[in-house]
Amino acid sequence: MSEPRDRGPDLLTDPILPPPPDGVGPLLHNREYRVQSFHLDADRILVQGAVRDQKPPGIYIPDDPEPLTIHHMIVTLEVALPSMEILSASTEFRTFPNDTCPNIVEHYGNLVGLSLRRGFTHQVRERFGGPRGCSHTTALIQAMAPIAMQSVRGHEAVEAMAAGRPHPLVERPPDPGSARRLTNTCHVWIEGGDRIRHMAEGGEEAQTLVVKRRLDELGGGVAGSAAPTDADG
Repeated sequence: MSEPRDRGPDLLTDPILPPPPDGVGPLLHNREYRVQSFHLDADRILVQGAVRDQKPPGIYIPDDPEPLTIHHMIVTLEVALPSMEILSASTEFRTFPNDTCPNIVEHYGNLVGLSLRRGFTHQVRERFGGPRGCSHTTALIQAMAPIAMQSVRGHEAVEAMAAGRPHPLVERPPDPGSARRLTNTCHVWIEGGDRIRHMAEGGEEAQTLVVKRRLDELGGGVAGSAAPTDADG
């Protein structure tokens, strides 16, 4: 059984970085990304993202006892399913280093109409990279897209449970289209590899390693529990 960790209302809240190694000097900078998604209705999800940069006390202002926030930007996207098209986009600059930084906020409204599927990162760079945007906000948006994609199956599960249908992650027929969507997205799903070939031939998707381990911890599983597959990545 894994060691108990701090929990918030729904999620683990313990630090995800290890302690610094012995011999390093003072902390110089901390950047934190946080992205979360929510079910809205049968055809939409909401994705929220934030980036915050902090300097430890005394780094920028000697004798200052408090950490200093340099950047804090928030982006909220409403995304249509199954197209993954962005229906609305709002951007908020809470903390920024220059008085002209917020001048670019409205430009991020041009996210509306883009699809979060393949090619999104390239389109974001074209529209918001370099002098066409804020580098911190653009990096945040690129980090948000994979979370939206990984929310699709959770959305399907919520909809199924609300309607009393079989859980789609427990009773899911083989989907050859999954092989097409996953091909070359990472080294695990390399074109011509064993997993892609197996799925393309109609084989079942392998259960994720973390789910296997959790089921072992629970003594073989929980009735009605979801069993996400490797395609949830």
